[in-house]
Amino acid sequence: MDLDAFTAALPKVELHLHLEGTLEPELKLDLARRNGVDIGQSTVEEVRATYRFDSLASFLAVYYPAMDVLVTRADFRDLAMAYFRKAAEQNVRHAEVFFDPQVHVARGVAFEDVVLGYHDAVEQARRELGLSAGLILCLVRDLPVESAEEVVEQMLGFGEQIVGIGLDSDERGHPPAKFAHLFARARAAGFKVTVHCDIDQEDTLEHLRQALEDIAVDRVDHGTNVVEDPRLLALLQERGTGLTCCPISNSFVTDDSKAPVIADLLRRGVKVTVNSDDPAYFGGYVTENLITLTRAADLGPDELIQLQRNAIDISWAPADVKEEFLAELDAYEALVAPPL
Repeated sequence: MDLDAFTAALPKVELHLHLEGTLEPELKLDLARRNGVDIGQSTVEEVRATYRFDSLASFLAVYYPAMDVLVTRADFRDLAMAYFRKAAEQNVRHAEVFFDPQVHVARGVAFEDVVLGYHDAVEQARRELGLSAGLILCLVRDLPVESAEEVVEQMLGFGEQIVGIGLDSDERGHPPAKFAHLFARARAAGFKVTVHCDIDQEDTLEHLRQALEDIAVDRVDHGTNVVEDPRLLALLQERGTGLTCCPISNSFVTDDSKAPVIADLLRRGVKVTVNSDDPAYFGGYVTENLITLTRAADLGPDELIQLQRNAIDISWAPADVKEEFLAELDAYEALVAPPL
């Protein structure tokens, strides 16, 4: 078995995936027709042609308008199930996935339709695919704080459906500290906390400091700029705080995939993981991201196994899910890895 085949068959955990970022052109067209939404395109090729960008800001300018086709509880279920089916095909056993309710609520969609639609898919994926999943509500950092406060208030009533809270979108002028009171409230209610510290953004190191020191996040999304500050890196290592890295998306919104940095952190014992971010837009799901990293940084089978151990370790999965995954990973390693 060659390394690509080993990677494809590897049992996986994904921790950095935006459900709205899995809106493939075919489904976008179907939902637009279902809901009578004029998106300005009528073919898959026309939709695909709009999925072009060269920075975080230009990506977001495409990303948010595409969400207009999501209207009903069933739409959110169908979007999430399309991702879960693809993930299951790539041997993902557990996924923790982001969603952006503020954007939908601002369009007149009921908060509960978003959450319950996605949760319907979580339950369906568990029954039909044997895939465990958790929902993470992301605050959209470049929308008004009052909007974030409103969705956090609503989130408190959905502790059975939502496992954590995150922070995403354009970082410029929107540091994690701006939302610290909301993270504290969510944590007090039993939710886990993570924060996007995107690659090579304005004030990246200060945002990482706020996330690690002031907010004391459970994990950091992206975050590989931490290598530029030895003190923050030491704190990350001391606490065992994980990073959810996304090589392919890095190469779209920055100059490169940051593969050597991710590999270096892995080899230093930092709990880095590999994920797909917004795969419908970046052209690669988790297997493709792992293969991209492997080829660029010359990873071996043992390191690919370690990435999955890191992922299940820093996940918020129940103990039985973690134990079952580790047993499967051990069996896979024993069966397949030695001949390579």
